[in-house]
Amino acid sequence: MCGICGFTGEVKDRSKTIKSMTEVITHRGPDSEGFFSDDYIDMGFRRLSIIDVDDGHQPIYNEDKTLVLTFNGEIYNYRDLRAELIELGHKFYTETDSEVLIHAFEEWKEDMLQKLRGMFGFAIYNTKDKSIFIARDFFGIKPMHYTMIDGDFVYASEIKSILKHPKFRKEFNDRALDSYLSFQYAVPPETFFKGVYCLMPGHFLWFKNGEVMTERYFEPTFNPDENMTEEDAVNKIDKVFENSVNAHKIADVEVGCFLSSGVDSSYVSTYFADQKTFTVGFDFGEKYNEISWASRLSEKIGVDHYTKIITSEEFWGAVPDVQYFCDQPLADPSCIALYFVSQLASKYVKVVLSGEGADELFGGYQVYRSPMHSKLYQTLVPYPIRKLLCKIALKMPDIKGRDYIIRSTHPLEERFIGNAYMYEYEEKKELLKDPSIATRPQNYTKKFYHRARKYDDVTKMQYLDINLWMVGDILLKADRMSMANSLELRVPFLDKEVFKVASSLPTRLRVNKHNTKYALRQSAMRHMPEDSAQKEKLGFPVPTRVWLKDEKYYNIVKKEFTSPTAQKFFNIDILTQWLDTHYEGKADTSRQVWTIYVFLIWYKMYFGEVDTQEITDKAVAEVEEQIVTVEDTAINIGEKINSDEFDAFFGMAEENTEETADEKAE
Repeated sequence: MCGICGFTGEVKDRSKTIKSMTEVITHRGPDSEGFFSDDYIDMGFRRLSIIDVDDGHQPIYNEDKTLVLTFNGEIYNYRDLRAELIELGHKFYTETDSEVLIHAFEEWKEDMLQKLRGMFGFAIYNTKDKSIFIARDFFGIKPMHYTMIDGDFVYASEIKSILKHPKFRKEFNDRALDSYLSFQYAVPPETFFKGVYCLMPGHFLWFKNGEVMTERYFEPTFNPDENMTEEDAVNKIDKVFENSVNAHKIADVEVGCFLSSGVDSSYVSTYFADQKTFTVGFDFGEKYNEISWASRLSEKIGVDHYTKIITSEEFWGAVPDVQYFCDQPLADPSCIALYFVSQLASKYVKVVLSGEGADELFGGYQVYRSPMHSKLYQTLVPYPIRKLLCKIALKMPDIKGRDYIIRSTHPLEERFIGNAYMYEYEEKKELLKDPSIATRPQNYTKKFYHRARKYDDVTKMQYLDINLWMVGDILLKADRMSMANSLELRVPFLDKEVFKVASSLPTRLRVNKHNTKYALRQSAMRHMPEDSAQKEKLGFPVPTRVWLKDEKYYNIVKKEFTSPTAQKFFNIDILTQWLDTHYEGKADTSRQVWTIYVFLIWYKMYFGEVDTQEITDKAVAEVEEQIVTVEDTAINIGEKINSDEFDAFFGMAEENTEETADEKAE
């Protein structure tokens, strides 16, 4: 796994800039670095060597060096593609999957993407026409971000790399705060930094003649075969998943596996006999600790099992680091647990396989069963009466049946925005200092429901989660937490061949009265004990609700809730009310509290107080750079600048610099 970045245009000391942009993502590739530069572009690369360890250095070139590639990811069918390209006359100088990409682009241009099997985010620069081609994999396993700065193009695997560009003006994007408060992540392609976007999964990008153009090349659509039998489904899953796991294990270094008590990672681990698996947990009883389950399975399937108990102090102490590596606030507490299990695994292996994606593709979340439960109620009870009963239920204590009435009141498109629903529209308006930025979360989901309008409700939910929740939460934390520990994480469920099978399953073989992920569990039972295959999904349970009732952690959060940063964005009386409600045991508001706490910690990391002299020095340097550019341009076109006029201009620039610095300091 690797990290890439680059920029077009002129800056003062280009080599220093690309070096700085590359160094800040060293964690993505500590083994080596590489650079390319000409009169138009600078490209940087950090390498975590997995395949062709000795010779796979980047940038990679085609035969005549007119194409330059930097690549983050793995191509699992690269050997087949390599043979095909050799037949077509291409000459290779390495054994890497990276070189396959550049020859494939040379041969097939954008159509190459349909031939790939893997995870990727890569950039190819054409030295002849000065065009840049960037692509992101089918599901968004690997990240890619970009921005425009005064007509120049800047891209990187992580946003923190873009922030190192000297011309980038870091501005907070309150649109992202609005979506974050509802979804617990910034809904892509927007980010928390104005003007910085993430390239969406299944998309490619061209930068030509000063313009950015993006296009979708892959969409995860469902085409269920209603005639498929259970036996056919199980056979197909078994065959394609074994093939995917074997493909994902290709490496010139040792490969391990994450292991929880759930069926997804457990299924993956059954292909790891005599190899290593890794599990973490918390010392709060079995509800928050899956180590015993994982250990029993490890013993049965014959793997070496490594574990770690995360202490409360370790968890809370890691929050700032985790949010730094995420680039953007992510209120999913399990990302911190993932940080620790990645840290554990990195001591033994360079690559791990994990179970991400199985729930979205095969129908694994319990909430996917809600349409079955709501159907009768919605059929028998007219909508106006359901709305009235919902208003009554909202004022009732949390008793059995209350949530069912609330969930079943509205149509799916109104009630389901994804797996996380933190603050509703009215709550956001009450909470935010500037309520005008609050929008209905349904505004973000509307376009996806429109595209999925022909599906049944269960499939609509899966489609929405694949395009939003999986991208903004699941895969973001998987990439960032593994890369923070220089560990490559591979996800065999998110393979396009596996998706072909998953998308063909009729709904009854995904979600039914018996269980979620029904056909997948039946397939898993061929490889593991039934109790493991049928175990109810827990997610990655983290005891935040327990901690927030502890005076120590209550006070830690309350300090942030009454800080100047909190007062800048929120009505702190409302914040402390949410916190006290949970602390006093009146209601479980731990997820809402944690969402705000994480944002405040992240904001301090990326927008916290900066020394005013540093701001002044930077502002002066920026103006001086602009003046040098103006002078050089004038000389180039043969004009002579009168020295008195230039001195007057410089004096005015210094005055403007001081004013700008003062404004920034305020």
